[in-house]
Parts: sequence; C-alpha cells; structure tokens
Amino acid sequence: MNEYKKLTNEVGAPVADNENSITAGPRGPVVIQDVWLMEKMAHFNREVIPERRMHAKGWGAYGKLTVTHDISRFTKAKVLQPGAKTDLFIRFSTVAGERGAADCERDIRGVAVKFYTDEGNWDLVGNNTPTFFIRDVQNFSDLNRAVKRDPRTGRRSAQNNWDYWTLLPESFHQRTIVMSDRGIPASFRNMHFFGEHTFSFYNEKNERFWCKFHFKTQQGIKNLTNEEAAKINGMDREYHGKDLYDAIERGDFPKWTMYVQIMTEEQAKKHYENPFDITKIWRHGEYPLIEVGVLEINRNPENFFAEVEQAAFTPAHVVPGIGFSPDRFLQGRLFSYGDAQRYRLGVNHNQIPVNRAKVQVNEYHRDGAMRVDGNYGSTPAYTPNSYGVWTAQPEVMEPPLDIEGAMYRYDPKDDPTDDCFRAGGNLWRILEEDKKQVLIENTVADMAPVTKNIKYRHAVHCYLADPEYGERFTKAAGLDMEKVKELSKLDHNGLVRATLSSEM
Repeated sequence: MNEYKKLTNEVGAPVADNENSITAGPRGPVVIQDVWLMEKMAHFNREVIPERRMHAKGWGAYGKLTVTHDISRFTKAKVLQPGAKTDLFIRFSTVAGERGAADCERDIRGVAVKFYTDEGNWDLVGNNTPTFFIRDVQNFSDLNRAVKRDPRTGRRSAQNNWDYWTLLPESFHQRTIVMSDRGIPASFRNMHFFGEHTFSFYNEKNERFWCKFHFKTQQGIKNLTNEEAAKINGMDREYHGKDLYDAIERGDFPKWTMYVQIMTEEQAKKHYENPFDITKIWRHGEYPLIEVGVLEINRNPENFFAEVEQAAFTPAHVVPGIGFSPDRFLQGRLFSYGDAQRYRLGVNHNQIPVNRAKVQVNEYHRDGAMRVDGNYGSTPAYTPNSYGVWTAQPEVMEPPLDIEGAMYRYDPKDDPTDDCFRAGGNLWRILEEDKKQVLIENTVADMAPVTKNIKYRHAVHCYLADPEYGERFTKAAGLDMEKVKELSKLDHNGLVRATLSSEM
C-alpha cells in the first residue's frame, strides 16, 4: 500500500485535520478562528468563473407566499404572520452538472427562494431532500470535487462519487434517497423541497425555538425511471425548464404547502441525537408538521440571464424572527454563499434588480465595481457618527445562545449518540416492495463501474441500516454476504482500512 503524502496549507504548513471544523463545544457553532476552513472555502469560491460552482444548471420564476395559519407563538417574522402575502423569486437546479448539463440526471435538486419581505430579503436555500451528504462544512469543497469531473479523464466518475460517499457514513441516508425512485423527479412541480438545516425562530417574548422548513407539492409526487430519463435527455436536455415555463404560461401555477417542524430548546438538549446535524432528520411522529401557508409560482422571467443567472442567494439573509443554529454546515454556508456571489457577480450584486430588496436599504457599504445607485451621496460612510445617521436596531436582536465545551476539532463519529444508519434503515422499512426493488436496481446500476472494495463498503452500510437492505444489495451486486457480515463488525476506521484495496 502506498504511503499517503502529508497535507499542508496554502503556504506549506501542516494541516492537523481536514474533515472536522473547530467548534465551540461538541455541538456548538463553527468559529472563524478555523483559518484552514476559511482558506478552503475562500479558495473554493474562486475556482471557476462565471457559472456557479454547484447548482450551475437552473431555472427560475416569480411567485408569492400566502400565510394561512398562525405560528406567531414561535416567530415574530412579519413574513410568517397570518394573512401575510409576500412576493418571491425561486430557482430550481441540479447540483453536479454544469450549465449545459441535462435536466433529468440522477441528482438532488437545489431549491432557493428569495422572499421580498417588508423587513428585507429572506433567502431560504435548500434541496428536494430533507437531509444531505455531509454535516461538516469542512467537507463541502471535497464533495463538490468528488461529484464533478475527474481531473484526469475530464468525465464524471462513479468511482470518485462512491469512494467519497462511502468514506462518510453520515451520507448513507442521502445515498438511499438519491438512488430511490425520487432520485430523478418528473418535474420541479412534482417534488417536495426542504430548508434541510435547523434554523431558529424567536417570538415577541424573545423565546427561541428550533425549526425546519418543509414544502410539499400540491401537484403530487412523480418521478422518472433511468430509462425514461435517458430517453428524455436524448431529446430535450432542458426538459424540466420547459415544463416549468410552459405550466406558468398556460396558467397552471404550481403550488406547495409550507410547513414547519418545531423543537424547543429543552427538547433539543434532551434529543437522542444531535438536532443540528443536517444528515439527521426530525421524525414527524415526534415533531409533527405544522402548516404555515401556500407558496405559488405564477410569473416567468423576461430575461433568463438578468433574472435567473444573476439571481444570488445566501442563507445569511434572514429577517427578524428567523435566525441560525449551531449546524456546522449551515455555519459555513453563511460565509460561503455570499462570498461566492461577490466573486461571481461582484461586490454590489445585491443592486441587481432580481436581488434588490423591496424596502429601503441603509448600509455603510461603499464603492466597488458596478456601483449604480448613487453610492449614498454625501451621507457619512462611518459609524458611530454625530449626525444620527443609520443607528443600529437592538430590538431585533435574537436571544443569547448558551455554548458549552472546549474549542476543538470534534469528530461527530466520536459522539456516542451518533447513528449514521438509523434514518436510512427507517426509510428502507417504510418503502413498498416495488420501491425497494427500484432502489436496489438503481444502486447496482450506478455502482456498476465502481471497484469491488467500494461496493463492499456500501453493502456494509446497507446491512448496518437494515439486514434485509444489506442482503438484497449484496446479492444484486454479486458480493459475498459472509464477507459483508464480517466487515460489519468493524468500526468505521477498521472498515475503511479493510476496504482500501481494489484487489479485495
């Protein structure tokens, strides 16, 4: 076995850990002192121009959110008060493909919504899955490189995908979803979407609640088989974009019902696993969906580049009553998304009409390329000042969050409550028989070019999630079930060592 070469930072100093961010306590937020993380993300954001590094292929439209139910006991956000109607722009995308990629690929679908609220813009950035492949932002750029093109061949690589995914057992639930029948939606209109991360609400009493956002399609779930998708991609690579555009043009406006899940701070402290881990879900039986309202899409853009390609989103854009959580991945996205847009569109990208707030903006940002709004004229450009200009608004500050633990690079796998396979096993057990068979067939087909050692790694994960799941995948993939059972007795590091060689 070849000895691994040692990792260094950008100027040659050793890197101690490339997978776990420095957090304040084992479940606390990421600290900006993690300079290697900052370097990785800043460099990653500048690697490619001019398209988005991820979610490059996308389609968008305008619409509105109408709140039909009262959740004011959880949040004071005006956009979520009963009867509120808020204009929005929404963008749907694939993740791995470039701008010219086909729409009907097996991939998750990104969904980003910009709500033009009376208190400023609120951007909700998520996907059509309630979970994700990774939970630490330290792995964000690496995930991207694993699913993008191989540096040697210039082609997508199933070997790279599955090698990376199976080395991160926390990705198992997402792998199961992507390989299921929902891995290729029939249209954007026929899929749910989610905020994925844990966010926070706070109400007029300044009480905090943790929340997750869900949007369930009113058009019904419909998906494509591999064969149907291959046929469509051969005829129309813009199939999903056309479907969305045509539906809006004929007045068949897509709608989703918005829900939230709520967890109190006390419940979070006692929850049986980390409630801020994006690779975990909150089971509906424990934290029921609470209906909020209806999201409708009803107007197509006039110019694709100006409105869809230049649309910029960041989860850092929230409004009073909505906040963040110690979710490691969310914490990194708060920096990464806005920084990527500053690089892609320029420092003044929020002045582009599709990104511009509908309310007056009073900030101290000045100058920069493409400043087109008068640059605030002679208004003082500093604070504090003696002119009473643009003072802070402490009344909107969210409640303090208690943080515990030493600052360190904590590995979530060391947490005794961490179970990477519970959710994937639960999903397997609720699938109908025909859906189970589709999942196995899709996985085997996707892994066909992958070396046997990586197939064994995935087979072990399936077996740990549910013995039937593991046995059926093992048989379909032509693997040895006794070997899978033996490997399943190893811990994660042992399994990795045992499956490093493609000769096994």
